[in-house]
Amino acid sequence: MKKILITEKPSVAMEFAKVLKINTTRKNGYLESEEWVVTWCVGHLVTMSYPEKYDEKLKFWRLDTLPFIPEEFKYEIIPSVEKQYEIVKSLLLREDIDTIYVCTDSGREGEYIYRLVEQMVGVKRENKEKSLD
Repeated sequence: MKKILITEKPSVAMEFAKVLKINTTRKNGYLESEEWVVTWCVGHLVTMSYPEKYDEKLKFWRLDTLPFIPEEFKYEIIPSVEKQYEIVKSLLLREDIDTIYVCTDSGREGEYIYRLVEQMVGVKRENKEKSLD
């Protein structure tokens, strides 16, 4: 079984591999070794949908439609990074991955970046997730 380490940027992924002395092979959108897969979310892969995705009438801002607070928020994959999203998705769903290390930047935004991807992918936690403190 393998562990996956998820960062925000490719440069950070490479630094993690170096510091942890993981001898990886560079693949398309990730690094891999016998025991590890290291990948990145390129800052943001998923974003909150704009109001017009809920109702076309909300495309233009008007006082009578504000404030707009949906009962359930919608999210979507950012088109310019869809390829990397699909790579991360396929890695998270691999049968040989048994542990996920979330190594995005500390703080709310870094955590949020991964959690949106996790939500869109539909990752089943089942004790897979750990943090590197």
